[in-house]
Amino acid sequence: MKKLQVWLPLLFAIVMMVGMLIGFRLRGNIRPTGFFLTRKQTPVEEVMDLINMKYVDSVSTDSLGNDAIEGMLAHLDPHSIYIPPVELSEVNEDLEGNFEGIGVEFQIFDDTVNVMNVLSGGPSEKAGLQVGDKFIKVGDSVVAGNGITNDRIRNLLRGPGASQVTVTLIRATQPAKPVLATITRGMIPLPSVDVSYMINKGTGYIHIGKFSETTHAEFAQALMALQKQGLQRLILDLRGNGGGILQESIAIADDFLDGDKLIVYTQGARSPKVEYHCQRDGLFEKGKLALLTDEGTASASEVLAGAMQDWDRATIIGRRTFGKGLVQEQYQLSDGSALRLTIARYYTPTGRSIQKPYDKGHEDYNDEVLKRFHDGEVLHGDTAAHTGKAYKTLGPEHRTVYGGGGITPDIFVGFDTSTLSRGTTALYVDGTLSRFIYTYYIQHIPVFQSFKNPADFDARFHDDEKVWNALTSYAARDTVNLKSIPAREKEVLQHRIRALLARQIWRTEGYYEIYNAYDPVITKALEVVDK
Repeated sequence: MKKLQVWLPLLFAIVMMVGMLIGFRLRGNIRPTGFFLTRKQTPVEEVMDLINMKYVDSVSTDSLGNDAIEGMLAHLDPHSIYIPPVELSEVNEDLEGNFEGIGVEFQIFDDTVNVMNVLSGGPSEKAGLQVGDKFIKVGDSVVAGNGITNDRIRNLLRGPGASQVTVTLIRATQPAKPVLATITRGMIPLPSVDVSYMINKGTGYIHIGKFSETTHAEFAQALMALQKQGLQRLILDLRGNGGGILQESIAIADDFLDGDKLIVYTQGARSPKVEYHCQRDGLFEKGKLALLTDEGTASASEVLAGAMQDWDRATIIGRRTFGKGLVQEQYQLSDGSALRLTIARYYTPTGRSIQKPYDKGHEDYNDEVLKRFHDGEVLHGDTAAHTGKAYKTLGPEHRTVYGGGGITPDIFVGFDTSTLSRGTTALYVDGTLSRFIYTYYIQHIPVFQSFKNPADFDARFHDDEKVWNALTSYAARDTVNLKSIPAREKEVLQHRIRALLARQIWRTEGYYEIYNAYDPVITKALEVVDK
């Protein structure tokens, strides 16, 4: 009896293992029910398993899986996307408003990485880098003359905060002696408020390039700084703003609207209606407001524009917006990738849907903006009759507005075609103009450093013809002929050159302060807010 007690646990274990083995073998012939019911594999999972176990050649199941996911998403809306793990951090950086790096802007000319701008107070400035430096090596990796790409140099330069990277540079002032610099990486801001300044007495200008986690804080800081300078009227530029974080757009709308006004609501087939109302006293509820849009204004930007138009709070000036009124939610997947899935639609306070149709497929949807150029809409306004439902604005003017297909401006200003000839287009496509601006600036740094600010530069810089002649000669090397372009086209291009030269000194702020003086949309906005 004692011997049986000793061996009993072992006998039970053997019987259990045999039973499990038999059950596993019979599994395929028995339909599970009740408590033991397991989830049935989908055909997609079955196909992936069979390929993985039986296929004649070795294949990457990861790439097959990615293709399968993208194939499924192709049958949904154009904004539901899959983000592979390698791309996710860069996508998130843009929304977070910062990244860890060395703090330089660079461009690659002739297989050489050139430092275009050095962030003031950033890691590279502290390490002594200068505009005009050329990267030869990053660590032990040679990055000059070997087909270097933007992605590769970016990956080499970025890294965890407080980590160090050693770079070898060629400096224009001492080309025979390479410069060695050790840079301690740090947090680099990606500002979404590109520029803010007083465009004239009482009128301020703010440009928002995107909506990231820091946008409202940046906007509030910029607005309060302008108010200290006597701000009474505001031009808010959302041209080219492709959207981002909805909550930041709502917070800015709250600064312009009083009471508990509805700003936007979202709703989907499986997402209940959610309304977003004003919740606090705004920073600029009374002054004149002009809001600038174009075909690059999308998503969260359109939410802001729609709310301002529906409440008659702002005059919308420019061109019809993109027409993206779908809400995406990002879901983290187990392999480090993410799915950004559309779960609802945006509706303006009047109930307008911003979203343009996408029932003809993704390609037709993505080409829709190009069709606006082809059909003449961006030149002459909306040439087609409104097909969307008509609504009345909720403010005192009770104007008629339309849904479905973006926000149509109250005042249309057409696209300037004077820079569309073959010669000037080649300057941009081939990068000739960028290379020239950089080269000319490097050759005349002492001249440009004599100007105190963009206004001073605009008032005292009189070398436009000298710069034009230099550009004409430079462009000729790239077989671009500028000698016979129309006078109006030359004038517009000279204005752009002044703005790009200012950008070399004061970055984005310099560009806008100079270019806005010649921008017809800004001219119209000033007329509107000054009335």
